[in-house]
Amino acid sequence: MSRILFEKHDTIAVLTLNQPEQRNPISEIEVVDEFVALLEQVNKDDQLRCLIITGAGSAFSSGGNIKHMLNKEGMFKGEANDIRENYARVIQRIPMALYNISIPTIAAVNGHAVGAGCDLAMYCDMRIAARSATFSESFIRVGLIPGDGGAWILPKIAGFGRAAEMAFTGDSISAQQAYDWGMLNRLVDDENLLDESMNLAKRIAKNPPQALRGTKQLMRAGTTMPLDNLLQMSAAIQANLHQTQDHMEAVTALIEKRPAVFKGK
Repeated sequence: MSRILFEKHDTIAVLTLNQPEQRNPISEIEVVDEFVALLEQVNKDDQLRCLIITGAGSAFSSGGNIKHMLNKEGMFKGEANDIRENYARVIQRIPMALYNISIPTIAAVNGHAVGAGCDLAMYCDMRIAARSATFSESFIRVGLIPGDGGAWILPKIAGFGRAAEMAFTGDSISAQQAYDWGMLNRLVDDENLLDESMNLAKRIAKNPPQALRGTKQLMRAGTTMPLDNLLQMSAAIQANLHQTQDHMEAVTALIEKRPAVFKGK
């Protein structure tokens, strides 16, 4: 059985963590290698316009494999210097790969999102959760810190105070609380999760792909870049988009009051 399932639905890709009996851990190097390779494949596919990430079974992702922690196996094997290197070459590759992906991403959180699994959802651009889902920044419960960059992403999504509460207590919060805190775009009945996620992905994917990628590039840059630099970057991207066939198709379709057909050119 494949650890990760990958499907393409026209211009939308769906990546499913597929170790339900283990609650979809993401700390094994084989899983990380496959996950990162699939994201690289998505990035190279000019036909794709949106990516959905979800989990199989009752969990979105349990994050680190606690049995491996206990037995000092896998990325948790060795002395301090070994483990430091393991973090860089294993689990820390996931946030970097997700952050650098050029198309919009949606986390369809189907169940427990624990530790690095919670952070995985936060690294996606948008989040839709089933009502049964829970979120836990639980590293403190095993005497650790968010080693996957959770201390960087969670405050950006939940706000510093709420992220601090989650990180300092390790307590789980319900999907309803996560929605109330602004961590989710949608909260839906369990049986509607994938349909709602696909509906959002389709609304995104109907737009011109080059403009989608450019918009995401700008929004990411805008979180750290001064306004004057962002305006210069915006002008450069905009100038290139004005030369595309998709831009002319969009304008023409609006004038002719018909659906646009975009080809990524």
